[in-house]
Amino acid sequence: MPLVNFQAQTACLDSQQILLALSQVIPAQTITKAIETTCSSQRRLRILPTYVIVTLVIALSFWSSDSIVDVFKNLIHGLSSLHIPSGLRLQPPSASSITEARQRTGAAVMRRLFELVAKPLATILTPDAFLGEFRIMAVDGTVFDVPDTPTNARVFGYPGSPKGTYPGFPKVRLVFLVEAGTHLIIDAFCSPYRIGERRGALKLLRSINSSMLLMWDRGLHSFKMVHTVIQQQGHFLGRVPAHVKFQVVKTLADGSYLSWIAPDGQSRKKGATRISVRIIEYVIEEDSTLKTYRLITNLMDVDKFPALLLAQEYHKRWEAENTLDELKVHLLARKIPIRSKNPREVVQELYGWLLAHYCLRCLMFQSSNLKNISPLRLSFVGSLRVIRRAIPEFQRQINTNVDINLYYSWLMAEISDLEIPLRQQRSNPRVVKKARSKFKSKKRSHRNNCTPRQQLSFQIIKRAS
Repeated sequence: MPLVNFQAQTACLDSQQILLALSQVIPAQTITKAIETTCSSQRRLRILPTYVIVTLVIALSFWSSDSIVDVFKNLIHGLSSLHIPSGLRLQPPSASSITEARQRTGAAVMRRLFELVAKPLATILTPDAFLGEFRIMAVDGTVFDVPDTPTNARVFGYPGSPKGTYPGFPKVRLVFLVEAGTHLIIDAFCSPYRIGERRGALKLLRSINSSMLLMWDRGLHSFKMVHTVIQQQGHFLGRVPAHVKFQVVKTLADGSYLSWIAPDGQSRKKGATRISVRIIEYVIEEDSTLKTYRLITNLMDVDKFPALLLAQEYHKRWEAENTLDELKVHLLARKIPIRSKNPREVVQELYGWLLAHYCLRCLMFQSSNLKNISPLRLSFVGSLRVIRRAIPEFQRQINTNVDINLYYSWLMAEISDLEIPLRQQRSNPRVVKKARSKFKSKKRSHRNNCTPRQQLSFQIIKRAS
């Protein structure tokens, strides 16, 4: 069978057709608005306009194990297939061209797009999303390895290490605010490693309002957290470290007690005074040993919010950890999660990563409403695979008379079929099994210290007979 010679054509695309499958989450008008408000639009007609780069950065998380050129091919696969009957083959740009376009685009447009799109979606009917009339939110943080380049090392910095040793990679810190009932990240703050989680968490309190109940772990406990949440007219439920002591002012009917938290020195200089709080102490048996937990809250109504109820609800803070699992393990299954070698592109990629996760979780939330189940009962990995298949499928329907809502309904049905069993009541130790290697660890001194290729010479050794 003779083969047909295809003519290569530069991929000049209609930008708004690329992410048609995600248009219900990120409309084309929203991307255009983010580009205009950040003055990120290209100054002349280009093969890779800003709109295409924005969609490409989001798609980097959908195909995290592929090269950036392969991600571009996957992203336009449906549009490319439309040209096959004409004997045309869309030629993707080179990796260097894509990198230059990303550098030209910058990170501000991705940050602005995330601000425009990300918002809580759970309703009072969403299972496990509310405590009374309060929306359950959780704040947490983590760090990610970034490529070990001089610019990344200078901006983000290395973590501490024992004397005489060096850490392997620079690290970027990400603190995020998540809706516990849907795993939707509605605000985030990325920073160098040297800036701690507490400073990042304080910045995220800008998104707290009177309808929210914020949960945090003991590492984030501070007077500033309590004071700022109250200033935002919000409510909080956080764990307290063991070394923090409270004076019992009044014991309540459910066993909890009223106390107060004193301002730190910096807050006292600004005129802050002590704040009345409620302390809940309870015991959990772990491995035949009793472990005491203490919670701090400003929910003072004992009848409406008894101590046992708050202790049970605090377990939902772990939904932030499950969200991290989706981000770091399933969405970016790479040894080094971030692929960018310059700081600005690292921030750009992080916000594209958050947007990709938000798109997935938003579609899962919409699909769960079809079955009236919790969005957390749908498979995250399965939904990711559905989105990968749906992006080219939506592109193939551009020049047809088929109503695009029909394909959106198909997408919702595909995701809603991915129901998983109820979560088991179990606890696991927070440990990992590390692989061992017979080779020594790579250090900074090994960077760019390769042996140049040498011409080998051979000589036959003659043995005496």
